[in-house]
Amino acid sequence: MEDILIVDGYNIIGATKSMGILNDDDLGNARDWLIEKLAEYQGYKGIKVYIIFDAHMVPGIGSKLKQRSIDIIYTKENETADERIEKLVQEIKRVQRRITVATSDHTEQWVVFGQGALRQSARELVNELRNMEESIGQTLESKYQQKPKSHFPLSDELAELFDKWRREK
Repeated sequence: MEDILIVDGYNIIGATKSMGILNDDDLGNARDWLIEKLAEYQGYKGIKVYIIFDAHMVPGIGSKLKQRSIDIIYTKENETADERIEKLVQEIKRVQRRITVATSDHTEQWVVFGQGALRQSARELVNELRNMEESIGQTLESKYQQKPKSHFPLSDELAELFDKWRREK
């Protein structure tokens, strides 16, 4: 089964600010930070991620681009992120797909749930991103602490002897 995560970008950025994780008032930096974290998350979880950024107050036709293997959608004028998320769920919904929408907008959660998507709050996603970072850090730390292994098995005595000889040079 293919897993897909659709993220209401500005909703998640707002949650990170209220949780004290992101303190940058520059919206461009906040978007870049979110894209970077969700790219890591996509690789870590092996899922497909879409980020929707609400641009309904900005004149234009909207745009779709791919950055770090993530589809990023900026809504068009007079289109909200919620409306675009609902359209996207309808477009990509298939029997063999599990779609989750990350937003703290309760009305939007119920609408997409009614369309067959799962819902996840912004706080839950941010906590998952934190847990992912901790897990990656712990994995890397344990890998660096392990002794390098030889290509063929050695007894502890022989490994110690070879190590002693190596250090004497």
